[in-house]
Amino acid sequence: MSKGKLIVISGASGVGKGTVLGLMMQKRSDLLFSVSATTRPPRPNEEDGVHYYFITREKFEDMIGRGEFLEYDAHAKNYYGTPRAQAEEKQEKGHVLLDIEPKGAAQVRKAAPDAVLIFIMPPSMEELERRLRGRGDTPEDQIAIRMERAVWEMEQRSWYDHVVVNDDAQRCADEILKIISD
Repeated sequence: MSKGKLIVISGASGVGKGTVLGLMMQKRSDLLFSVSATTRPPRPNEEDGVHYYFITREKFEDMIGRGEFLEYDAHAKNYYGTPRAQAEEKQEKGHVLLDIEPKGAAQVRKAAPDAVLIFIMPPSMEELERRLRGRGDTPEDQIAIRMERAVWEMEQRSWYDHVVVNDDAQRCADEILKIISD
């Protein structure tokens, strides 16, 4: 079997990446989610090793020093990164979906030029803020930080291979599935 594709999905916090990825994975058994590591605390109902690998800042920095990340980034006062070994192992079994930020996506582009980079846009900034507030688990100071960062992230979409607007999660998932099938 040939190696699967690396498929990078980026978009501002609250754009609906998790929902879209879940819908995609329901339709395709050959899609495998790359679990990222993070130094942020788990949200309610998040499980270690399923949603993220929740690790200490010290361990994360040790892993950076050993070159154990395919990509990593720091934002909203926390580190996020893709453990290299895990992504490569999953790529032997199918297409690997990476839910990562633009800085990490640029690192993946350098490490794996054939990766497919897809940016998900919100229908509007007002809708993005509504979604962030609707979660009910994001403190007000974090909403402000994430909205400010969203402006920069959306400016980065120009160098992605594809841009998809998430005005409807199922339609967005179907559009991305069509892109990765081509």
